[in-house]
Amino acid sequence: MFFATDGIMWSTTEEQGTSITADRLGTLEIISPSVPLCIFGRNRRLSVKRIGIVMGSDSDLPVITKATDLLKQLEIPFDVHVYSAHRTPEEARDFALNARDNDYGVIIAAAGMAAHLAGAIAANTTLPVIGIPCSSSNLEGLDALLSTVQMPPGIPVATVGINAGANAALLAAEILAVSDADVAKKLADKRAADTAKVIAKDRDIMSRI
Repeated sequence: MFFATDGIMWSTTEEQGTSITADRLGTLEIISPSVPLCIFGRNRRLSVKRIGIVMGSDSDLPVITKATDLLKQLEIPFDVHVYSAHRTPEEARDFALNARDNDYGVIIAAAGMAAHLAGAIAANTTLPVIGIPCSSSNLEGLDALLSTVQMPPGIPVATVGINAGANAALLAAEILAVSDADVAKKLADKRAADTAKVIAKDRDIMSRI
């Protein structure tokens, strides 16, 4: 699992009682598998929300990698699971039912065809769920898009574009940023950097014409 604080990137396993000594912060201690990370600093105790990522099949990994690469860049904690809404319905339901207690702040669910994984997850949690429709060889993702975006009233799923893993990660980060000033700053910095890249390309084109 990846997590970050005060600009420091850490990687650790979820073993109960594990502790790590960290410069400037004090001790990082994993309290229990159900609450995987709490940070004890000087006169503070901060619970770090993570992003839960679920895909219906390991064939969706190239799409998920777009999300995980961006979350690593933003130093936002996450973990990834493979749960099928139809082949492992109980496991998917258990993940969703316990997501809030397991300290997730947002869930990203990716699936192709009419698997409807995001809807199945959303039906069992009140956490925000972001659906990524994945393309397939038959309908090129249109079936997944419609099954993800056309949710019935009362069970919303925020749906990004087909194979849009990066946008799903950004939207998840923006949701966390509502109550996390550190994430908000990282998003603002990224937006500024992206703007600078486009302006640089504009100047380059003008100089070549």
